Amino acid sequence: MTLSADQNKAVHQLSKVKVGALFMEPGTGKTLTAIELINTTDTDYCLFIVPFSTKENLSKELVKWNFSRPYRIVGVETLSGSDRTYLDIISDMSQANHAFVIVDESLKIKNINAIRTYRTIELGRLAEYRLILNGTPISKNILDLWPQMNFLSPKILKMTENEFKDTFVSYVKFKQDGKWHEFIKNYHNLDYLYSIIAPFVFDAKLNLSKKQKHVSIDYSITERIEQYETIRDNFLNNFMNDPNIFIKMTQSMQMAYCDEPIKLKKVSKLIDDNTVIFCKFIRSKNTLIEAFPTTKVLTYGTGSLGLNLQEYNKIVFFDKTFDYAQQEQAERRIYRMGQSEDVTYYHLTGDVGLESMIDRNIKNKVTMLSAFKKAAMENKGKELIDNL
Repeated sequence: MTLSADQNKAVHQLSKVKVGALFMEPGTGKTLTAIELINTTDTDYCLFIVPFSTKENLSKELVKWNFSRPYRIVGVETLSGSDRTYLDIISDMSQANHAFVIVDESLKIKNINAIRTYRTIELGRLAEYRLILNGTPISKNILDLWPQMNFLSPKILKMTENEFKDTFVSYVKFKQDGKWHEFIKNYHNLDYLYSIIAPFVFDAKLNLSKKQKHVSIDYSITERIEQYETIRDNFLNNFMNDPNIFIKMTQSMQMAYCDEPIKLKKVSKLIDDNTVIFCKFIRSKNTLIEAFPTTKVLTYGTGSLGLNLQEYNKIVFFDKTFDYAQQEQAERRIYRMGQSEDVTYYHLTGDVGLESMIDRNIKNKVTMLSAFKKAAMENKGKELIDNL
């Protein structure tokens, strides 16, 4: 196997410490880098904690790269749902002399109050070596760094979660309908933060010679527009300035037209054997599979993580996602090391306000929830809803 320059740098840097983070963008080969890093140690047992949907793909990768250390792969979701599995893993690790715990897609443990996070940290305490892998650059997830660094070692940051937030995050608290909400304004003291974690973090960007092209395909919502407007009007009449209601209702509005027949006609003119289609809803997926049975159809929830699809060079985004990170992950399924062609992304855009709102948020790398909280804090919630 031949490592890239960034992969070699990562192995060289993190082999000097027993805990570390590979914050390498999707497509830069972080799995192979992790394997090479593991091979520099004397570990006699490796535990890979990954999203359940990526277990099979990781297993294939380990076979592909002739990984020879004793190992076990467990879905991070299983840790919170199965006491028996958790106790079995503790038993396995207690018998190892130099255990190594690797957490892939480590944002899955960003909620410090979740059972999965607690158990992952506890398993990490039983290991001599600990490594986290994440495809999102650290500058996008400052607040999420604390639980990840705490997994590696509490000695890295040497501060509680609240101390971390007060040191590096500027945020505003506001109260609406009897509930307190927080809105992050910006980050500060980042040079200090980076200086603390620098010895334990390798951050790599993807640099390919291949070009990326984004194409917007407009369509009119005709057969499903009545469903959309009914949900929208009901939302306006019962609006309570509640983030949860906002997300629920906008999801329902988008699903109302997800299988608009005109969308299928547009897609039929775009696809070929080199095309992957990403959608958001099961309803969309079933419609697409029926219409295009020989085309690979994936949802953002499962298909945007862990898959290597560099044999394809086109993606059709059938439904828009509310989360720019999901779109970025999906794009990197085909734009990654090993891609031999230029790639094209087709974004289907309907003629309703919600579609424009999603596009603006994606462009500004803001989630729908963040956009709502900002509008609510500025007393522009009604204005935001009117744009739908």
